[in-house]
Amino acid sequence: MDTLQKLQILADSAKYDASCSSSGSTRANKNNGIGNGNKAGICHSWGADGRCISLLKILFSNCCIYDCKYCINRCTNSVKRATFTPQEVADLTINFYKRNYIEGLFLSSAVVKSPDYTMELLVKTVSILRNEYKFNGYIHCKTIPGCSKELIDKLGNLVDRLSINIELPSSTSLKLLAPQKEKDGILDPMTYVSNGIKQNKLEKSKFKPSFVPAGQTTQLIVGATPESDLKILKLSEGLYGKLKLKRVYYSAYISVNNDKNLPTLEAPPLLRENRLYQADWLLRYYGFKADELLDETHQNFNHILDPKCDWALRNLDKFPIEINTADYFTLLRIPGIGVISAKKIIKARRSFALDFEALKGLGVVLKRAKYFITCKGKYCNQVYKFNQNFIETNLIYQERNSLPRPNFQQLSIFDSLQPTKEDKIKCLTGSL
Repeated sequence: MDTLQKLQILADSAKYDASCSSSGSTRANKNNGIGNGNKAGICHSWGADGRCISLLKILFSNCCIYDCKYCINRCTNSVKRATFTPQEVADLTINFYKRNYIEGLFLSSAVVKSPDYTMELLVKTVSILRNEYKFNGYIHCKTIPGCSKELIDKLGNLVDRLSINIELPSSTSLKLLAPQKEKDGILDPMTYVSNGIKQNKLEKSKFKPSFVPAGQTTQLIVGATPESDLKILKLSEGLYGKLKLKRVYYSAYISVNNDKNLPTLEAPPLLRENRLYQADWLLRYYGFKADELLDETHQNFNHILDPKCDWALRNLDKFPIEINTADYFTLLRIPGIGVISAKKIIKARRSFALDFEALKGLGVVLKRAKYFITCKGKYCNQVYKFNQNFIETNLIYQERNSLPRPNFQQLSIFDSLQPTKEDKIKCLTGSL
């Protein structure tokens, strides 16, 4: 099998992994080197489904010894199999980079023979790129669960970012759908990498190589198992807090196998994936906690309204908020006001008191914000009722742009909904 045939098979096998993002790295180019992974060293384009397509994204191999029920590459599936050599991956990366097809490499793999054997192949591949080809571009590599710490150290000193996919949100689901994997086999390496990053920052020296400078990520599959959005979000919150992960990615479950333990879905739960990404931004940048956004009586996100609007409607006692006196983190809790516009408001009101026209000029999304704020003690002239029914109905009409503006009409919560264009923009920009 030639390299092109392998590329077609292994690039297709990698499409279910959603872990592409800006580099966040400080790996600059060196004399006589190739590429630059230093912050702006990654340029992005976005697919129709909102995923980043800027990297050469491949599996080293899809010849897996595991039989995870949700995975297309499970050992019992009859699919075309292929395995690169380290030299082939290195040559592909360099040739694609020189043609300006890519700005970096995303390399993962099925587990070939054993975790250590697979990791040794990945280490050799990246070593060729860094040491023989002097490639200084961005490299994101997957850590193979169950591999030795020595191999993690070797790979971590060569790449910009490492990730281990948790995939299933609970031990029960892991035993059900991936019985050959163990929770500790995933979390222990994640903890080791997290501690290594922390230690490296404390001992940072120009004479010592950086250990995973762009941080660590993971991915969770959404919809393959019965866990609620609350369960998934609390897991993410714990990973951000305890392991200082750079990012948690959410991947809508795509049915590729038939198994009695797998759900039967007409389509991937893309809207649910969108809602989790929006809530993830609220955790990381807006000061929210998982228990604020969801609770035991409200365990899943609203399909019609984004998490911030939904939270605001359930906490109307905290509104309206006076725009000219609220502090930064209080402003962030207002639907339609994001990180950038909150900073603009703080700066602008030092010079003059803001009204609704001024807010519009600052980029505030007034079609949402106007229901939750006052300017100089006054409501927006379009808001003549401050009650949940009025606000919710109008927000729904504005979000979907599918119904006339008059206020009250019965909506079905069982409508088949997909992410809107605005939903996708919110996930990419984090502005809610």
